[in-house]
Amino acid sequence: MKVKVGINGYGTIGKRVAYAVTRQDDMELIGVTKTKPDFEAYRAEELGIPVYAASEEFLPRFEKAGFEVAGTLNDLLEKVDVIIDATPGGMGAKNKPIYEKAGVKAIFQGGEKADVAQVSFVAQANYEKALGKDYVRVVSCNTTGLVRTLSAIQDYIDYVYAVMIRRAADPNDIKRGPINAIKPSVTVPSHHGPDVQTVIPINIETSAFVVPTTIMHVHSVMVELKKPLEAKDVIEIFENTTRVILFEKEKGFESTAQLIEFARDLHREWNNLYEIAVWKESISVRGNRLFYIQAVHQESDVVPENIDAIRAMFEMADKWESIKKTNESLGILK
Repeated sequence: MKVKVGINGYGTIGKRVAYAVTRQDDMELIGVTKTKPDFEAYRAEELGIPVYAASEEFLPRFEKAGFEVAGTLNDLLEKVDVIIDATPGGMGAKNKPIYEKAGVKAIFQGGEKADVAQVSFVAQANYEKALGKDYVRVVSCNTTGLVRTLSAIQDYIDYVYAVMIRRAADPNDIKRGPINAIKPSVTVPSHHGPDVQTVIPINIETSAFVVPTTIMHVHSVMVELKKPLEAKDVIEIFENTTRVILFEKEKGFESTAQLIEFARDLHREWNNLYEIAVWKESISVRGNRLFYIQAVHQESDVVPENIDAIRAMFEMADKWESIKKTNESLGILK
């Protein structure tokens, strides 16, 4: 039988996860929620996806627009096995009692604190810890990106310091900034390091800056090694790490703009780059220090993690079986 999936919040992450669910042969998308009848709600309706009001208080908005919803969130919860909470950060914790009352498993996103769930999740790093769990948190886009590459070299790590160069807003966001400034996170270290530690037990500290771009984050990573490792070894490790791709400046990948253009050239939905992009030339070892630079498509890298989390929670497949199945369904290159 297919796992019946509902999505609470059909925005940047929710609509991408919804698409991914429809690509799985062992899952069924039952419906999504919206707070208002905007263009995303109408697009979901056009795609044949049942749209539910996020709560009764939002019903008048739909009624006024003549948009017929399939019910409310509570109605959706009666029909699903698992709900993916893709609501704005902090809302997931407020919604959890609703899911508990309905007796439905739930997946939360990285905007929530770790204690909202039984496990924080990145498939290739700790899939087994989510087996049979009722509440799982897929960590943030930045944390997912760090865990993907750092878990691949975890046995060599003594200490990590990473600088997060964060995009200011998603492309469709007109409310956030800055648009003509660089905004540092003056809390040092930033929260990203402790978040990585909820998934893998490494010694890591981070700092963060927000810059006026919308398409991707960039991480500059420095690793102090506890045993010898050469640049060529790291290249080989990353080449064999799922959901990580090496890109070369020599081939024209000079910035995040070319990475997104690459995703467009692949005809990816919403130009999703699910994989973490590492610049091959940036990988270098000086003494006991490894350096590399990577880019993260904040709108999509967590999408496959949500799919794998469902399989883990319902014990539908082992780690590599699930990752392979998800990768193939979404056209992930490896």
